[in-house]
Amino acid sequence: MKLTTNLNEINLLRKSFNINFKKENPVIALAGNPNTGKSTVFNGLTGLKQDTGNWPGKTVTQAQGYYTYQNKEYTLVDLPGTYSLLANSTDEQVARDFICFAKPDTTIVVVDATKLERNLNLVLQIMELTDNVVVCLNLMDEAKRKNIEINVENLSKELQIPIIPTVAPKKIGLEKLKDRIADIVTGKIKVTPKQIKYSPQVEKAIEKILPDLESILPDYINSRWVALQLIEGDDSILESMQTYYPDQIVKEITINLKSEVNTSEAF
Repeated sequence: MKLTTNLNEINLLRKSFNINFKKENPVIALAGNPNTGKSTVFNGLTGLKQDTGNWPGKTVTQAQGYYTYQNKEYTLVDLPGTYSLLANSTDEQVARDFICFAKPDTTIVVVDATKLERNLNLVLQIMELTDNVVVCLNLMDEAKRKNIEINVENLSKELQIPIIPTVAPKKIGLEKLKDRIADIVTGKIKVTPKQIKYSPQVEKAIEKILPDLESILPDYINSRWVALQLIEGDDSILESMQTYYPDQIVKEITINLKSEVNTSEAF
């Protein structure tokens, strides 16, 4: 059973995350590690046009804001600050599920320029989940003060995603960030993040189950990423699918594919 999706189905999925799809705004997710200045970026982009509540079924605060760029309004959704998308905590699961199931038109990952190596872990995980990624390389003034030099152009080429240096408290770089988001949303630029290669055993296990997953899952979900979660034994992704997809999808994966994963030699 292949789950086909259209705009109405995407809107219903977004509605389940409290997104007002009737506005017909492009939906932008704002992700990042804690203490990267993510909230400052959120406030800098949206000003006072913000709504707060809780994520559906969770006690985690959800903040949404709005900004207008080139006469078009955008909805910005502030995800909980997380170090990964491994769903080891409620915050991580909320962030992962929104990117996975609400299909944001673009995901911004706010990165602390003074702690680049640690922050890139989340960037790489999001690159595996969605193509439409842009990095907001924040706190560039702090990096300069600490004599940290970052070759932004080379890093962007290496990761194959746009990277915008910013100093959010001074709103430096935020207009360029809006511009790059608009480019992605309108299709002016197409982002194709670098695909991470794993050990031959893991790649073989992915290759084994990927065709079946691609025949079952909707086109907008990265089937390779789902395959990795199954190989790692992360059943929480199946639990989330039960919330957002028809029962038959999860049954097919559980009955047919998990047995293949269990017999694989990935680990």
